[in-house]
Amino acid sequence: MIHKKLELTHEQTSPLFRIMWVYNINEPTRRQFENNIVAFHIGNGYVLSVAHNLPTESFIIKSLPEEVYQTEIIPKLNSKQRHLFNECYVLDPETNKRYFNVVNPPDSQVIADTMKAINMDTRWSTLTQRGFCKPHLIVQYKDDASQNDHYAKTYANTNAYFYENVINRHTYLLEMELVEAYYQEDIALYRIVNDDKALINQLPSVEIDYSILDDDQQNFYCLQSAPNGFLGRLLNKAQIEGFLDHHGIFGDRIGGNFSFEGLRYLIKGYFRFGSSGAPYVYFDNETGKFKANAVQSEACPIQLTINNNRDGNFQYINALASPLQIIKERLEKHINS
Repeated sequence: MIHKKLELTHEQTSPLFRIMWVYNINEPTRRQFENNIVAFHIGNGYVLSVAHNLPTESFIIKSLPEEVYQTEIIPKLNSKQRHLFNECYVLDPETNKRYFNVVNPPDSQVIADTMKAINMDTRWSTLTQRGFCKPHLIVQYKDDASQNDHYAKTYANTNAYFYENVINRHTYLLEMELVEAYYQEDIALYRIVNDDKALINQLPSVEIDYSILDDDQQNFYCLQSAPNGFLGRLLNKAQIEGFLDHHGIFGDRIGGNFSFEGLRYLIKGYFRFGSSGAPYVYFDNETGKFKANAVQSEACPIQLTINNNRDGNFQYINALASPLQIIKERLEKHINS
C-alpha cells in the first residue's frame, strides 16, 4: 500500500489541488490571486472543496468595470471619500476598468471599511457571478513531463500558463465554474470549464465512496497541503473519534446568516491552518484503491489553545469532516449526467 500512499502526495499523481480566484487573467502584469482554498479532483473535470469561503467578503476588490464604479460606488461617497477612491482606483481607458493601486498602505483599510459602510457586496460568490474575478484550478508541475504534454500544448501560448522561476514550477490556470454550493453541508462542487477530454483525463483524480465509516476504520487518512506553504502535499493518519448531528451558525452580513447542519465526523489527527477542503481518504482493500469519503470542513472547533487564543496556533488535533454521503443524491445528479 505504500506506493499508493506516495502516489497521493506526488505532484504528477495526486488529486489534491488548490482553487484561487484570479483577477485580470488576460493581463499578466495586473493579474492577482485571492481566496486560496484546498480542493480535489473526483474525475471528469469535477472538483470538490468547501463552501464556507464563498460567502466571505473580499478585503479589497482589485479591479472592476468603470460602469459599476460610477453607478454603485461613487454616488454613495462624500467628497473626501471620492477623492481617495479616485486616487486608489485608477481608470484604464483601453479596458474601461478601474484597478486598485494604493500608494499609502493605511488607505487600504479605509477603502475596505468604506466599502462595508456603503454595503457594497464583495462576497466571493458575488464577485464570481459578476465576472470581476473567476475561480481557477491551480495545476503546478516541477518538471513539465515533455513538450508533448497535453497541458503544454493547450496552454503554452496563452495567459493561463507561466513558469515561476522562484519556485521552479510550471503553472497552469484552469478556469472553473461553481456547479452547486451545499452550504449546510459545507461542500462545494466545481467543474473545469475546458471540455477537452484529453486534458481532463490527464488530471489525476480520486474515486468517491459514500459509505459512513465507523470509528474503528484503520486505513483512514487526510490528504492536505504540506505544513509549510502550499506546494507540497501531506498524507497523515486520521481517526474518526465520533459523530455529530452538527449545528453551527455562519455569519453572512449581506445575504443573511446560514447554518451548518447535518452529519459530521469528529476527527483526531494533524490539521494545518488552511486545510479546509482537503479530502479524507481510506484504502479499499477490495479494489486496492484509495477513495475519497469526506471533506475537511472546520479545523479545530475543539482545539488546544493558549489562553483561548487561536492566533499563532497553527497545529490542531481535532476537526469536523463532512461525509460525502450527506450530498450523495444531489452530487450524483451532476457528475452522472
